[in-house]
Amino acid sequence: MIPEGHFTVEPWAVREPKLDLELLGETESIFALSNGHIGWRGNFEEGEPHQIAGSYLNAVYEQIRLPIAESAYGYPEAGQTIVNVTDGKIIRLLVDDEPFDVRYGKVHSHERVLDLKAGVLERTVTWESPAHRTVRIHSTRFVSLVHRGLAIIRYEVEPLDGSADLVLQSELVANVPASTRRENDPRTAEIVESPFEAELNDKFERGAVLVNCTKKSRLRVAAAMSHEVHGPRGTQTETFTGSDFARFTVATTAKPGQRLVLHKVVSYGWSSFRSVETMRDQVEGELASAYTHGFDGLLTAQRRFLADFWKRADVQLDGDDELQQAVRFSMFHVLQAAARAEQRAIPAKGLTGPGYDGHTFWDTECFVLPFLTYTYPGCVADVLRWRHSILDGARKRAGDLGMKGAAFPWRTIHGEEGSGYWPASVAAVHVNADIADAVVRYTSATGDRRFDREVGAEMLIETARLWASVGHHDRTGAFRIDGVTGPDEYSALHDNNVYTNLMAQQNLDCGADAAERHRDVARRLKVSAAEIKSWRRAAANMYVPYEPELRIHKQASQFTDHEPWDFEHTRSDQYPLFLHFPYFELYRKQVIKQADLVLAMHLRGDAFTPDEKARNFAYYEALTVRDSSLSACTQAVIAAEVGHLQLAHDYLGETALMDLRDLEHNVREGIHMAALAGAWLAVAHGFGCMRHHGDFLSFAPRLPPALQKVTFRVTFLGRTIRVSFDARRVTYALERGRPIAFHHYDEMIKLSRARAVSRRLPVLKKLREPKQPAGRAPARRVSAARPKELRPTSSPRSRPLLSTSRPPSRRRPSKRSPAPASARRRRGPSPPSTRAG
Repeated sequence: MIPEGHFTVEPWAVREPKLDLELLGETESIFALSNGHIGWRGNFEEGEPHQIAGSYLNAVYEQIRLPIAESAYGYPEAGQTIVNVTDGKIIRLLVDDEPFDVRYGKVHSHERVLDLKAGVLERTVTWESPAHRTVRIHSTRFVSLVHRGLAIIRYEVEPLDGSADLVLQSELVANVPASTRRENDPRTAEIVESPFEAELNDKFERGAVLVNCTKKSRLRVAAAMSHEVHGPRGTQTETFTGSDFARFTVATTAKPGQRLVLHKVVSYGWSSFRSVETMRDQVEGELASAYTHGFDGLLTAQRRFLADFWKRADVQLDGDDELQQAVRFSMFHVLQAAARAEQRAIPAKGLTGPGYDGHTFWDTECFVLPFLTYTYPGCVADVLRWRHSILDGARKRAGDLGMKGAAFPWRTIHGEEGSGYWPASVAAVHVNADIADAVVRYTSATGDRRFDREVGAEMLIETARLWASVGHHDRTGAFRIDGVTGPDEYSALHDNNVYTNLMAQQNLDCGADAAERHRDVARRLKVSAAEIKSWRRAAANMYVPYEPELRIHKQASQFTDHEPWDFEHTRSDQYPLFLHFPYFELYRKQVIKQADLVLAMHLRGDAFTPDEKARNFAYYEALTVRDSSLSACTQAVIAAEVGHLQLAHDYLGETALMDLRDLEHNVREGIHMAALAGAWLAVAHGFGCMRHHGDFLSFAPRLPPALQKVTFRVTFLGRTIRVSFDARRVTYALERGRPIAFHHYDEMIKLSRARAVSRRLPVLKKLREPKQPAGRAPARRVSAARPKELRPTSSPRSRPLLSTSRPPSRRRPSKRSPAPASARRRRGPSPPSTRAG
């Protein structure tokens, strides 16, 4: 773990004031820079030492053999893993012929700062060489959020105690040696040694270009670099290239007060079909564009981009400075992962490391895209268009599995299923409903009719077809979905997983809505009226397991009949359980890796009553061990909704500090994008109790006792709404766009830019806090005492456990045992006028 205090607590920066080589791999991920197309880990410019040298391009992978002991029909034929592309970060320094290396000589000071407003990583070092010559080194690097193919470094060296001969060697290096994989940890990446073969190397004035191609996947990667040098009189330069590397050398003699400054611009591009010559032209053209802007112009554009983002998305937490920093850090990294992905996936680790082989999973749609939908919606359409681009492969996969419609992969880079363990991949068919949910959410929140017509409708129809073929009506008429794996990876091949069934129900209804809304698309896909009717019937009769004696929903049929896990005799060093116990043992017990039914109460909260949510949460809280980084944010959201505000704050701390504290002990492989997106969800959907079901947008703010005030912003239908509340009052303000209407608790609010609207907050009913498994309670968040004037006052009546996600009308029954309960669907997109004032 990263110890408390390793990073100083600041509102807009992550600062490492001193060097700790024991945490090198962890900080390489923390200080990684990306734009969704290019990813540079926070490696030192001098190249060594490092734990994992990482330079990535989104979707550049190599084929690997999947470790399947016994092949069978329907198993994937090959796997995919992200590979290190040409490293353009390297700038080696020699001082009087002594190479700069923090392991040698003496490091007098070493500081790195990730500036969340500027989007840059700065490093300042004072180093004394073994020959006792002292220099100050300052570097500034960023991956451009404006210019998709560019990454930039400014590198400065200044002698401090006498004249020194300085040499800089700026390089492009292909086939950088891979790091060592941790054994027996499925979260780490496969290692592919020397994945590239050289196709072109050339030099030009103050720069060079390399073109390489992966040996199996045949993906062509081009990288070029150019330089601008400022130094003392007599500074000389030279360029040299080899098959796998290019080097630009700068040599000079400098005195104290003189600086050698190098501006390095690196451009990247890749393609599966374009020629070597075309790729060279592309990256050289990108360099020409960078030259017209200069370093200062590129940096100014970076600052402006982020200023616009923070203006419409910033979150303020008064009373917990550490989480204030962590939430902004989280939002920054998720933005980096998506900003210029442009019809590519968002990997689980972004482009910050090789963890999970660089694959994308269902959590992109369930955690990352909801955050982006309400803060930076433009990139959401691009991610979903990538899903649409692999739709034909998903159709073929469904056919191979004996299903209709489309079966999207559980994990992938290129579109093919990348997991050879079918109980956790093929059986996790909920990924298709998760994608459908993201489609409907985005379309409803933006009113993007073009996307709905060109992309969304087809995806909703094909995934609805899948559910109609996966499930069946039993003899009572209930629609069952058997033998599936829900979000909880400690429960596999169960019947009627509630999360899966409710998400499928929504998917079926929305597929029917899409077919009726876009009849031209339906005709092209040969959707009949009878097929639409069958989807409606399946949705209306969806089976939702319920345990009447416990008065809770079962996570799946028979789940509550299983033997509970022996938490009392499970040692703390035996977590995560999947690294210490066989899945056969886990699958047969009541133990939950990550929120499953609780996630259903978040995404399909309209299907549960307030009392059901409270009872369900208490029961499953006692079984959830959070061996997944995906869990804490969902538990924060529902804890806040049912009234456990301190616990919600605790869980926000866990998800927001997931990487800054390395709570999962694997941040060296890359940061956890879904958990970081979950930090925003915990604030907006948890403390703000924001819900968006169909046409229904609502807020029901509530403040944890250790906080003084919370402010967040939401982008919805082109508007920016600011929600700011303390323990007593909430103020809604429209910062951008036309008037809009939404719910505050049970009251309809009409908001315009002319004036803000304030409302008193009710006092919520106090509940007994639920228990967690032994030793698995989240760390308690404490802060300064709340000022007396901000403490809740008595109210004429206390609010009961609130369900803010369902209006009083449009309730529909679901089939379940023993009594019917509401299960409302999220409708397809409606015209914006139905939600705007």
